[in-house]
Amino acid sequence: MLDIGPIHRREYEIDAGRSEPVVIAEAPGRVHYLGEHGEPKAGLYLSSAIDRYIRAAVSLRKDNSLRFFAADLGERKRTTLVNLKYKREDRWANYIKVAIQVFAELGFPVKGLNFTIAGNIPQQVGLASSSAIEVAAAVALRKLFQAAVSDRELLRRLTASQTLFFGKNTDFVDYLVAFSAKKDQFLVIDESSMEVRKIKSPLAKYKILIMDSRVPRMGVEDELKQRRQDIRKGLELLSQKREGASFRDYAASDLVESMGNLPEEIRRRSLHVVQEIRRVYDAEECLRRQDFPGLSRLVFHSHESLRDLYEVSCPEIDWLVKRAQELEGVLCSRMTGQGFGGCTYTILREDAIEEYKRRLEDYERIFGFHPIIYEVRPATGTRLVRTEKDA
Repeated sequence: MLDIGPIHRREYEIDAGRSEPVVIAEAPGRVHYLGEHGEPKAGLYLSSAIDRYIRAAVSLRKDNSLRFFAADLGERKRTTLVNLKYKREDRWANYIKVAIQVFAELGFPVKGLNFTIAGNIPQQVGLASSSAIEVAAAVALRKLFQAAVSDRELLRRLTASQTLFFGKNTDFVDYLVAFSAKKDQFLVIDESSMEVRKIKSPLAKYKILIMDSRVPRMGVEDELKQRRQDIRKGLELLSQKREGASFRDYAASDLVESMGNLPEEIRRRSLHVVQEIRRVYDAEECLRRQDFPGLSRLVFHSHESLRDLYEVSCPEIDWLVKRAQELEGVLCSRMTGQGFGGCTYTILREDAIEEYKRRLEDYERIFGFHPIIYEVRPATGTRLVRTEKDA
């Protein structure tokens, strides 16, 4: 990954011998292994940060301009605090604006700022690259302003600012992963309580591969919106609109009977949610007990549920998961992300990687898409990047 301290100083002509501080922070991407398509605002996730990051460098300006430079892309954007709002053409810079808005609302002297960002998180494939920009920028600003703002408060304010900027409700799970993650640990995240339980990874002998299917994804938001509506309707029908009800109240052996009177499509969506809740709890136990066969079954069943009940997979993703499942040395494989294309993750032994990659030649021949593979591991979360020269 690029060393953005010197890049930042060159871009904004900051003499390394002068006193202006350059603060650099980094935030990770993440993978949701289970639970991603669950009950809105009350989800249960098995996740981890990954060892791919966005770095953000920030320094003060003497004027009132807000300058943004994406070093990887060679792109520059600019605005002012008065005009701090979402602009479609600003793309990646909008996420930095989310962080700036937090500190402006807190009353800090936000006037002129220089920002540089760079990173190695794959873009637009469901690995939380945009949230990583927001968190890295926010943590860098917190240090720059010497702000006594806790991680939880920063998380809450980022969530509110993100909703304001993009005009739609968002959740804080990606922020929570970024602030909570530790190296070689999985996280069980309870969205309803903000509780995070950490599990030391027992998978030292395994590798995690993220595979970008390269399938074009169109109309995804409308499809996902409909599924969320189905989930809400299913819960209303099950609970008879009882206040405070959750799908977790129905994660029991008599669930199928309880849902018998629901419309078929709503029944399938709801059944996926309640079974996925159980899978997250069971996967936590499997990881703690090092029950690898049990974990394997849970992950494959989760993918089947996403395919058959929640219906967010596609033939290309299903093919990739099935081929992985057939390989000796593969522990498990499943789609991750919003679906309708995007990525799979596969956990496998190192001696199975070459055969796994060889199978992808058939994928490209059959479907016409050239897949991209990223090797990742559970990694540490957000941190300040300190060097004698740049901080």
